Amino acid sequence: MKKLMILGGSAFILPVIEKAHELGCYVITCDYLPDNIAHKYSDEYCNVSVIDKEAVLEAAKKHNIDGIISFACDPGVASAAYTAEKMGLPFQGPYESVKILQDKGLFRKFLTDNGFNCPHSKSYNDKKAPFNDIDYFDWPVIVKPVDSAGSKGVTRVDDPAKLEEAIDIALDAGHNGYFIIEDFITFKGFHADGDFFTVDGKIVFGPFADQLFDKDAVNPYTPAMLIWPSIMDKNDDKALHDDLQRLMYALNMKTGIYNIEACIGENGKAYIMEVSPRGGGCRIAEIQNMAYGENANLIENEIRKAVGLPLTKIEENKCDGHWVQFDIHSDTDSDRVLKSITIDPEINEKNVKYSMITAKAGDIVKPFTGANMTLGDLFLRFESREELDETMARSKEWIKIDYEN
Repeated sequence: MKKLMILGGSAFILPVIEKAHELGCYVITCDYLPDNIAHKYSDEYCNVSVIDKEAVLEAAKKHNIDGIISFACDPGVASAAYTAEKMGLPFQGPYESVKILQDKGLFRKFLTDNGFNCPHSKSYNDKKAPFNDIDYFDWPVIVKPVDSAGSKGVTRVDDPAKLEEAIDIALDAGHNGYFIIEDFITFKGFHADGDFFTVDGKIVFGPFADQLFDKDAVNPYTPAMLIWPSIMDKNDDKALHDDLQRLMYALNMKTGIYNIEACIGENGKAYIMEVSPRGGGCRIAEIQNMAYGENANLIENEIRKAVGLPLTKIEENKCDGHWVQFDIHSDTDSDRVLKSITIDPEINEKNVKYSMITAKAGDIVKPFTGANMTLGDLFLRFESREELDETMARSKEWIKIDYEN
């Protein structure tokens, strides 16, 4: 029986555990939070911090694992790559390459050094140092931790007088004491997101979704929904895919899943924003499987890759209709106590193809400041993009979130 170690314990890895069990794997989940839901479904729980690569390696050796992944758990990716390399196990790429991808400062430097489009950026661990670089940046700027995902700790700053507060927010959300400041890119159309898959470094599955934000949220830069297929211009889509393929080869990447964010700037240039060798949160790989068919089973193939089983066929077919992954989230700017979440029965029957509401009555609901503050996820299917856009524009009418007085 193959032993698979999964770093993280959120609800997003439940389908990974289920698929691993279907493949006959013994699943060990790891993090420092024993009450996380995923540990109730794995075969064994290991209490180690996912950011402590030596502790993860020691636990992996002790359990004599056959494979390791950090699915929907960004902080654990570097530890998983380190452990895989030390134990001679498959991973998306070399540990040094993964370190570059997982550190926004190192990644921006790599992009710049290798001729990719990249905004002005600098990373720091000294809170005062950026004030010597005010004129280096083209304001406004974005401030964020170098080692966090899901828009946690991300702030747009228009006035240098507000920079100190943004730096504190970034440091509070990060892990290693570093933060990055970069020019704010005004993008053309929509921001792009999706889970991709490579085989021997070649992108074999990579449809972008249009990433939309809730402008009324406390953090308006936290993604609120993803829509497939994207309406991005074909030439822009090709430019992004060409750059991503060049990046994969430049970093000597191999086989596996990636969560990718990118955009086309108003200046017409293609920008790669994030490439993380892991499955994305919010169940992206699952909705892509539903939308693109049986040859888009990235979760199964990520498990197969990790434990050394042969891959099944992976290819990008036409999207079956128009799909949206929607993060149910708070519309308040302060903590509230949840009473109920209800969905209009007509929408639920006609369009909702999957729902996972994780919040329950009595929970403290926090403002929508990052992907970790979602109350649940919905997958909806529509026949046309027009129908999808019209329905989602009035989501506050058919998703009712009620709070205790």
